[in-house]
Amino acid sequence: MPTQDELHAFLAVAESAARNAGELLRKNFHQPLEVDAKEAYDIKLALDRESQELITKELLASFPDHAILGEEGIAGDQESDFHWIVDPIDGTVNYFYGIPHFCVSIALQYEDESIVGVIYDPILNEMFAVSRGDKPTCNGQPIRVSERDTLGEAMVTVGFSKSKESLDAGFERYKEIAYQVRKSRLMGSAALAMAYIAAGRLDAYIEEQISIWDIAAGDLLVEAAGGHVHLAQSPSADGKLYICASNGNLPLEKYCV
Repeated sequence: MPTQDELHAFLAVAESAARNAGELLRKNFHQPLEVDAKEAYDIKLALDRESQELITKELLASFPDHAILGEEGIAGDQESDFHWIVDPIDGTVNYFYGIPHFCVSIALQYEDESIVGVIYDPILNEMFAVSRGDKPTCNGQPIRVSERDTLGEAMVTVGFSKSKESLDAGFERYKEIAYQVRKSRLMGSAALAMAYIAAGRLDAYIEEQISIWDIAAGDLLVEAAGGHVHLAQSPSADGKLYICASNGNLPLEKYCV
């Protein structure tokens, strides 16, 4: 396991890369965008690739023997024990439609264990950051999950993924949960949902199909902030994950088992 000094060095570079990618996104927000592909329930932008290329260049300049695994492809030494997990724009559809709720997510895993995580919202200029063994922060201030322990008090977000099977499962789950909680929200960014749980703004997040780059940084943030993250193979899509993340206090055993 890397030393705390090494972890802090990794974190500093991750924060810098996230800020630089965030600046690229902020400058292009509400500007004409080049679309690479329009898929059912999703959009791929050229800016996704540009953002990941910028992040990759900065990470590998500092750590040339590391690997990159991102939504837009891989780079570096894939045999390395160090893998950076990158989502260059989490919330691309929000971004495309001019909705200011999206972020950059970067995590570092050592031997498949997350050791660094940053989630940067360039519109609100909020940097959520954590290295293993330290307290998570938002713009340098410590954050922690909420203490809410009843569903009637809870603010919960349910994600809807990119297939008919996941949508059908999400509809049933959403209908069941919405009757029990104070409010439910559909926000369109998995990484920010995790950051908001870590900061005590949301209390739980559930989604049927998600990718590792969507939640790798948030996983470490939530756990370090005192919450709980349950990950499993998605029951409706090979290669995807099912996630139930929460403050760890709510009675969500049915979903977070």
